[in-house]
Amino acid sequence: MTTVDIMTPQTAEVAQLETQSPEEEWQPPMPPTDLIFDDGEPLESSRHRVTMYALIRSYRHHCAGRNNFFVGGNMFVYYSSQQVKNKEFKGPDFFIVLDVPPDPARQGWVVWEENGRYPDMIVELLSDSTEVNYLGEKSAVRKSL
Repeated sequence: MTTVDIMTPQTAEVAQLETQSPEEEWQPPMPPTDLIFDDGEPLESSRHRVTMYALIRSYRHHCAGRNNFFVGGNMFVYYSSQQVKNKEFKGPDFFIVLDVPPDPARQGWVVWEENGRYPDMIVELLSDSTEVNYLGEKSAVRKSL
């Protein structure tokens, strides 16, 4: 008499786990790599643009001779896969990350590509048209980071 093994999805998963070596342990899914770095929206005003560039230039001048920081402006900061799925793009006007290489080729700050590093400081410039939004909903999101 022969026996027939019927493989269900559950028994197949158990069999795979039983034959896995310790080196082949389950790994979490990788974050998305097809990120958007430009939303096509212009800065709020010319004053916004001038102020943002002044902050960037001032910080670079202050840290002249150092090569262990990154300063960005009007660039997306990606902090989770869920944020990407929900298309909740966050592009602060100015941010600084300390103790990292100053890679000028970065198109944005992607936390999982930067060894889990979040910006050390974020500055959001307010205007009459954005004040209510930034002091309310977006402020709560940024504080949670």
